[in-house]
Amino acid sequence: MTKISDDIVIKTVATKPYLDQMPGTSGLRKKVPVFQQENYAENFIQSIFDVSGDVKGKKLVIGGDGRFYNDQVIQKAIRLAVANGFGHVMIGQNGILSTPAVSNLIRKYKALGGIVLSASHNPGGPKQDFGIKYNISNGGPAPEKFTNAAFERSKLIDQYLTVETSDIDLSQIGKHQIGATTIEIIDSVADYAEMMEDIFDFDAIRTYIQSGFTLQFDAMHAVTGPYAKEIFEKRLGAAEGSVINAVPLPDFGGQHPDPNLIYAKGLYDLLMSDNAPDFGAASDGDGDRNMIIGRGMFVAPSDSLAVLAANAHLVPAYAAGLKGIARSMPTSCAADRVAEKLKIGMYEVPTGWKFFGNLLDHQMATICGEESAGTSSDHVREKDGLWAVLLWLNILAVRRQSVADIVNEHWRDFGRNYYSRHDFEGVDTDVANKVMQRLRGELASLAGTSIDGQTIEKADDFAYHDPVDQSVSAHQGIRILFDNGSRIVVRLSGTGTTGATIRIYIERYEADEDKLALDTQEALAELIAIAEKIIQVKAITGFEAPTAII
Repeated sequence: MTKISDDIVIKTVATKPYLDQMPGTSGLRKKVPVFQQENYAENFIQSIFDVSGDVKGKKLVIGGDGRFYNDQVIQKAIRLAVANGFGHVMIGQNGILSTPAVSNLIRKYKALGGIVLSASHNPGGPKQDFGIKYNISNGGPAPEKFTNAAFERSKLIDQYLTVETSDIDLSQIGKHQIGATTIEIIDSVADYAEMMEDIFDFDAIRTYIQSGFTLQFDAMHAVTGPYAKEIFEKRLGAAEGSVINAVPLPDFGGQHPDPNLIYAKGLYDLLMSDNAPDFGAASDGDGDRNMIIGRGMFVAPSDSLAVLAANAHLVPAYAAGLKGIARSMPTSCAADRVAEKLKIGMYEVPTGWKFFGNLLDHQMATICGEESAGTSSDHVREKDGLWAVLLWLNILAVRRQSVADIVNEHWRDFGRNYYSRHDFEGVDTDVANKVMQRLRGELASLAGTSIDGQTIEKADDFAYHDPVDQSVSAHQGIRILFDNGSRIVVRLSGTGTTGATIRIYIERYEADEDKLALDTQEALAELIAIAEKIIQVKAITGFEAPTAII
């Protein structure tokens, strides 16, 4: 034991490693009972600190989405941070910090990094999902080199450092001193809201709302509730009640905090009704995803990325133009057509926001997006749900057109990329791997073949070569590319906690103005049938249909 003050000593606690602490796409995600195992959270957090270099005197940010078990892990993290010698720990009031807010705080206050306690869009509760993610000094998710090192350390760890001290009251803003470490509870919203005011023309949006423009934002009882109330209702003047489900709850009110047509169907139904507001939006558990709906018009995430990129110059922060656009490989190619017209760089990276970091840090890209409803820019190094909503609002305030008019005009100018994702969730892991292994074995023979009149131009297992640090990330998803521009992409998702999820992405381009308003599934029907013939996911898994179509 090492004494750090009259009544505080550093304790070295013996522990045994767990062999399952390999971070996925966005950190380590498991069921709550897994994290409640003896020393499970402590082992992983200590492993992160052990591979972070010299942490003595450094600043650390801690926050989460308010899900079940957050408050207890925050107290554990505080004690480990003190014992490991961090000089300053910043924590959101009540433990609440959205993922983009953590990124902003790391960057603004030059922290060594930040711990994000969230399982993003996954359900919360005593038997549901929990997660720990580490963000590095640029504000972005730790890259593979770091997470691999943390995993290797977690397999060998035999002790961690902590202190015996009373829990910190997370409800009261203020500072506490534990030895040489300052523990600061901060306003969760203030720094983030200030950043949004610097980016967007709040006066223009406020004026538009005052003219009669109406909106509804569904915070899904997740982290963005306090942020949305402050920004939309207080600062921009939207009517009280424009933000619904605004109080973060440990179980998200028993709902699934994923802003899509399945779990936010109530918002969708409202926007399709006779009593629809002009604009509807939602965000997810930790505030990094978004859903955009206009009156009578749902905007798919890939289309949203393209429309935002094409109109970003209307917003103060992007008035000088974009440096480039980046998208995850499975995301539709709609944004590629915008980049081509703007004569700027277009980058295709693997799924996972960490892969955008180098492009943003080296000013090669300004706006990035993923098909799974994540969109953001170089203001932080994370997806940012509220940023996307505000960008839409700023564009609407300038153009004074409806969401539907803007999207339809975009399709007329650029053509439409019909696009859909078919998820097969809860697949036995061995069976899911069998699907991928069989398909990988067929890749070499697919190029040049024709199926139902469509010719495959190329088939590969996508590998990303980072143009900045030259690192290579292999096996990031299988691409089947047709000579008419259509695509089928297959990958295993790394965001779930039970079994495996096989995701199949189907896309075709349509330039004919008379065919821009087709039903998406009908427009893709032929390609969907071809996908099953090639992938054989139903035949191998026994699933009769996807568990979700997005």
